[in-house]
Amino acid sequence: MKADAIKLDGKKAGSVELSDDVFGLEPRADILHRVVRWQRNNAQAGTHKVKTRSETSYSTKKIYRQKGTGGARHGDRNAPIFRKGGIYKGPTPRSHGHELTKKFRKLGLKHALSAKVKAGELVVIENAEADGKTAALAKQVNALGWKRALVIDGAEVNEGFAKAARNIANLDVLPSMGANVYDILKSDTLVLTKAGVEALEARLK
Repeated sequence: MKADAIKLDGKKAGSVELSDDVFGLEPRADILHRVVRWQRNNAQAGTHKVKTRSETSYSTKKIYRQKGTGGARHGDRNAPIFRKGGIYKGPTPRSHGHELTKKFRKLGLKHALSAKVKAGELVVIENAEADGKTAALAKQVNALGWKRALVIDGAEVNEGFAKAARNIANLDVLPSMGANVYDILKSDTLVLTKAGVEALEARLK
């Protein structure tokens, strides 16, 4: 399929051929859901921790005698039944990540790109180059009407463009190898450079 390309000033810059194998699939929510879940689980810190009975700071002295009180039998105050006692089977540090095959992750990225094409939220630009001035780039972004945009460039991001975009709210810039399902779906506008299109198609073949 063909897509029109523009420059950052909004002028036309010819067209680019998009591969149907990467951009022309029928998006499947179940595939996207699985890949996003894999991403978010891998990003989870898993540093949650509670103190067990052996870690709480309290006297280990028997709180009252075994018999004759009319109450239940108890040892020390660290027991989980008491307030400020140790927690029984609480969360401990662990990894929340799980495996997902490379083939499936590639498929998820194809479906994410296809979903953006189908929704009409894909923009192709000639290149992402700037002189490092945030004000100038912000003016161009506002003129183009991009809201919460993700710009994916080729193998490397132009240094001036990355510097200019750094302080613009809701504008993220990634190289083609950093392209991922979660960031693509989170954006309202997906912006690919011509180099980015080529790099993504080469990566997903």
